[in-house]
Amino acid sequence: MAVPTSQGPLPLRLDRAEAPCTVQSFLHLARHRFYDRTVCHRLTAYPTLKVLQCGDPTGTGEGGPGYAYKDELPVDLPPAPSDPTGARRLYGRGLLAMANAGPNTNGSQFFVVYGDSALRPNYTVFGTVGAAGLKTLDEIAAGGIEPTSQDPAPVDGMPVLRTELLSVRSSCRP
Repeated sequence: MAVPTSQGPLPLRLDRAEAPCTVQSFLHLARHRFYDRTVCHRLTAYPTLKVLQCGDPTGTGEGGPGYAYKDELPVDLPPAPSDPTGARRLYGRGLLAMANAGPNTNGSQFFVVYGDSALRPNYTVFGTVGAAGLKTLDEIAAGGIEPTSQDPAPVDGMPVLRTELLSVRSSCRP
């Protein structure tokens, strides 16, 4: 699936076998142009969390499609090397996953992992980002995070390089 952004291409490969409901919802929203012209509103640069989050029509991190659906949690992610307790899993560079506000609250927001991240396995993985997309993500991440009056060097917030999903289309029918 080709996803042109204002910062470059973000090709996505959806994995229906891994997360059929998530892929179905994502394709439904794409078909109805839900994601078109939306802004990626969150970039993180923590040592253990490196993601770009998109898919909120309000651009605030609070919006969604008006519905929620159940998690399709990953069962095959390796343990995160940075977590000696084994509770966190490795969401590796290039994974595409759903953002959520707790169990079974998936909607439209998703994140792409630009650097290996250690997370509890509470986020549905539903695809991967292609090589050209990783290059785009690296450029966005290198641009940094918008400073605020409270935090001149944030590790979480709006990317300096405004990243807009120009159109999200699939060449195949679900």
